[in-house]
Amino acid sequence: MIKLIVLDVDGCLSNGKLTYDANGIESKSFNVKDGLGITTWIKMGHSVAIITGRNSSIVKKRAKELGVTHLHQGIRDKDRVLKEIIDSLDLALYEVAAIGDDLNDYGMLSLVGRSFTPSNGVSYIQELVNTTLTKKGGDGAVREMIETLVDENDQREEFLSVWIKG
Repeated sequence: MIKLIVLDVDGCLSNGKLTYDANGIESKSFNVKDGLGITTWIKMGHSVAIITGRNSSIVKKRAKELGVTHLHQGIRDKDRVLKEIIDSLDLALYEVAAIGDDLNDYGMLSLVGRSFTPSNGVSYIQELVNTTLTKKGGDGAVREMIETLVDENDQREEFLSVWIKG
């Protein structure tokens, strides 16, 4: 059973476009459905980590909003950080799923038990991962990944019961 999901940001949680205003201030857009999926995954007692190659105060704010406690920014060696997180949570690699979209995610994706890329992930990553999703990065790909894992874990009823009282 997957207990930890690891998320890349640019190209997975966001559409991968870097937008700067005239003052050099960066902006990003995040998908609300991805966010609800992440918070539901956490409410179910699972863990979430964000490992990204860039540094952004926007990502820090979004991670805090969602309750993501494992936030690692400015990471060049995602494999090393992934292994540290797994050790700290006393998990095995087969209990981890990750999503990434480009070459800097290759090592991390090759380690985990379940790997995903958005539909617009680069071809090298699409050839590597277990599942290429139907959604693009920033357009619900993370939510699609989470729902896939929930179904594979046979936890659909639990996932729905977080929000639907019956």
